[in-house]
Amino acid sequence: MAKGALTFMCLFIFMLNFHSSNGEELEVLLSFKSSIHDPLHFLSNWFNSSATICKWHGITCDNSSHVNSLVLSGKNISGEIISSSIFQLPYVTNLDLSNNQLVGEISLNSSSSLSPFRYLNLSNNNLTGSLPLSLFSPSFSHLETLDLSNNMFSGKIPDQVGLLSSLRYLDLGGNVLVGKIPNSITKMTTLQYLTLASNQLVGEIPTEIGLMKNLKLIYLGYNNLSGEIPTSIGELYSLNHLDLVYNNLTGPIPETLGNLTDLQFLFLYQNKLTGSIPRSIYELKKLISLDLSDNSLSGEISELVVQLKRVEILHLFSNSFTGKIPNGLVSLPRLQVLQLWSNRLTGEIPQELGKHSNLTVLDLSSNNLTGKIPDSLCDSGNLYKLILFSNSLGGEIPKSLSYCRTLRRVRLQNNKLSGELSSEFTKLPNIYFLDISGNEFSGRIGDRKWDMPALQMLGLANNNFSGELPNSFGSDKLEDLDLSENQFSGYIPTGLGSLSELMQLKLSNNKLFGNIPEELCLCKKLVALDLSHNHLAGKIPVKLGDMPVLGLLDLSENQLSGEIPKNLGSVESLVQVNISHNHFHGSLPSTGAFLAINASAVTGNSLCDRDGDASSGLPPCKSEQNHTWLFILPCFLLGLFAFAATAFLIFFIRRRKNMELRRVENNEDGTWEMQFFNSKAAKSINIKDVLSSAKEGKVISKGRNWVSYEGKCMGNNDMQFVVKEIVDPNSLPLSFWEDTVKFGKLQHPNIINLIGTCRSCKRGYLVYEYEEGKNLSEILNNLSWQRRWKIAMGIAKALKFLHSHCSSIVFVDEVSPEIVWININGVPRLKLNPPGIMACMDVKGCISSPYIAQEEDVTEKSTREIYGFGVMLIELLTGRSPMDTEAGNGNGMHKNIVEWARYCYSDCHLDTWIDPVMKGGDALTYQNDILEIMNLALHCTATDPTARPCARDVLKALEAVHSNTPSFC
Repeated sequence: MAKGALTFMCLFIFMLNFHSSNGEELEVLLSFKSSIHDPLHFLSNWFNSSATICKWHGITCDNSSHVNSLVLSGKNISGEIISSSIFQLPYVTNLDLSNNQLVGEISLNSSSSLSPFRYLNLSNNNLTGSLPLSLFSPSFSHLETLDLSNNMFSGKIPDQVGLLSSLRYLDLGGNVLVGKIPNSITKMTTLQYLTLASNQLVGEIPTEIGLMKNLKLIYLGYNNLSGEIPTSIGELYSLNHLDLVYNNLTGPIPETLGNLTDLQFLFLYQNKLTGSIPRSIYELKKLISLDLSDNSLSGEISELVVQLKRVEILHLFSNSFTGKIPNGLVSLPRLQVLQLWSNRLTGEIPQELGKHSNLTVLDLSSNNLTGKIPDSLCDSGNLYKLILFSNSLGGEIPKSLSYCRTLRRVRLQNNKLSGELSSEFTKLPNIYFLDISGNEFSGRIGDRKWDMPALQMLGLANNNFSGELPNSFGSDKLEDLDLSENQFSGYIPTGLGSLSELMQLKLSNNKLFGNIPEELCLCKKLVALDLSHNHLAGKIPVKLGDMPVLGLLDLSENQLSGEIPKNLGSVESLVQVNISHNHFHGSLPSTGAFLAINASAVTGNSLCDRDGDASSGLPPCKSEQNHTWLFILPCFLLGLFAFAATAFLIFFIRRRKNMELRRVENNEDGTWEMQFFNSKAAKSINIKDVLSSAKEGKVISKGRNWVSYEGKCMGNNDMQFVVKEIVDPNSLPLSFWEDTVKFGKLQHPNIINLIGTCRSCKRGYLVYEYEEGKNLSEILNNLSWQRRWKIAMGIAKALKFLHSHCSSIVFVDEVSPEIVWININGVPRLKLNPPGIMACMDVKGCISSPYIAQEEDVTEKSTREIYGFGVMLIELLTGRSPMDTEAGNGNGMHKNIVEWARYCYSDCHLDTWIDPVMKGGDALTYQNDILEIMNLALHCTATDPTARPCARDVLKALEAVHSNTPSFC
């Protein structure tokens, strides 16, 4: 009886203690649950019952039924984590809240007692504030893994970081940390993985880093670190991965790095390193990938490279290396990617290169190489990218390349290559980009069968090809065909009309004769047509005026005759015409691109100017012509047909007058000059409508020198429009108002139209069409992957149109979600400005915009726009705005999201950086597509402007996502 009572008493005391301790854990966990949003209902079985706490989702318990592990990674939970008691669970050793949408600051109560934490992972959330000092106190000395990466933590890395004496894994990358790397970090002698990449750290790498003997991985890239690489890194004998990319490191590569015998990955690209490659680097026998590109390294590449038997990727491009390409590269059995472009290399390409390796990518462009292209390059059977342009290579294209069916992208332009194209070469099935222009090739290309079904770009310009042109190139995907500056003769093949995707056709400077085939007018996507400097005869096809996007037409230096089709002046997209030195007669069309045509573009004909405009350099048309017309006209009035013709003529004249510059008197500002490019707008909108809209209309947006208002006609019609008031018209360039005429004629489904201009001596207004919808920035976080992809496609199409069709006219200062308008049908449209108006939003000015690259002062505008598009792609994929104030401020801000994206793409799983809205179904279904687009975004935001793809390649890469065809490169 006494024994039973004792047992009951012990059991009672145990249950009392169990209920007390588990009651505390229960309270903490339920409090945490109530403070967050759980859209996936992962915590559905968390309810008020301590007896089942160990069976709750995400929880494991120890032998005493205490919670010792809480794992909620990737559950899409959101909410504030400020002062959350979740960190106070007394027995938890493993806490993983990574890959969610938690916000706020971490607040840990300081305590003298030891924390039980061994593993703490809060990565890939939206946490802000400084790193909590208490986390780096002796209380957390048992912590082995600390991952706070990919948040928005700011401030400095605490000096107390060295107190975490048991830490093996530390990742603080992808935040907004500033200041120097504290020297105390070198006291963490148990640390194996150190990642501080993608922050804003400055100063030197701690010189005593060699004390951290257990380090296997160092990733300090994408910061602003300076100084030299410490020689003591050579004492880290366990190091497997060294990544110091995208910093401002100077000086030579330390010889001591050759001591790292276990090193497999050495990445030092995008720094300011000088000197030659140390001989010791060639002794790293386990090296798999070596990237020293984009530095200022010099000297020769040693033959000792033959010792790197495991190397698969070798990037030494964009340096100042001299001498020959070492023959030792031939003997590297695993070599797949060799890129040595943009150096000063001389001599011949090693003749057995590719024979003993698995070569897939070879880029030796922009050097001073001579000799022949080796016959062995495709011996692996896997070569798909061959880039050798801008050298002095001679001889013929090797026969072996004619059978290299894996080739996709071939660029051999601007060399001294000769010979004929073999019949086998013109049947390679996978080549989509072929440029051999600027060489000495000869022979006929029309007497062989072309069967290149993937071909999208073909450049044969500036060679000595002769004979007739082929009727087909075996591809219905051709977009760019340049056969100019050769010796081609015969007729223009009618088969070219079947190229429905053709955007650019250049046949100039040949010996072509005959008529311009009407079949060319079937190419409805044609933007540029250059047939100049040939022997073409006959008339201009009337159907040429039906081409919807034709922007450039050059027919100069031929033997064409007849009158200029009047409907050619009605092609609203046409901005550049040259018909000089032919046998044309009659008058010029008085519309479209002919309104202000340059005299040099019409000279050498028998043309006259109907309006007597001296700017064309043509004599006025004789009055007899008008008398003849007046005599003939009454004859048409005899019947109904004549009456209808007259009615049409009256309508046409009125429409023309509507489009012409009009002067309107106003009491306040004197004379106003108004011009509309849309007939409906010309009839509906008057100066009072514009002025009242600018005075009383709702403000839509503001820029550095403009304000946009909603506009509406005051009359009976309900036409809406947008008025953009220019704050200081006198600051605009002299050519501004002339350029707006051409700007107003731009027609593309992904561009919002400019429909009119109004100006006086004091004020100026631009009138745009009104379309219901929202800015991309307003709806981005609610979009599915498919909608995001379609938006990216639409913007890319607009940029491609602008760059290939009117890059000299329009200027997109900043491609950002603010200028992307999504209408009610989901169609994206760019809101552009004529040149002279700054498009960026005036927060800190354009220079600080995260959508503009740092080198904007020296970059071609097209590459600036591609950079902005790349940043926007990152935003579409991740849901993170580079302008988020929580991400930090300052000039470095626009780099953060790009650097963060590079860090995530290279070191993190897709789930860690994708927008949580797309997690689950979209992410799983389109994972490869999303990865491809992120890769494209990183190419678009390359630091070197010349490395960014053109708009055409961007669009092709986006299109290729769903068809598994090669992207660009």
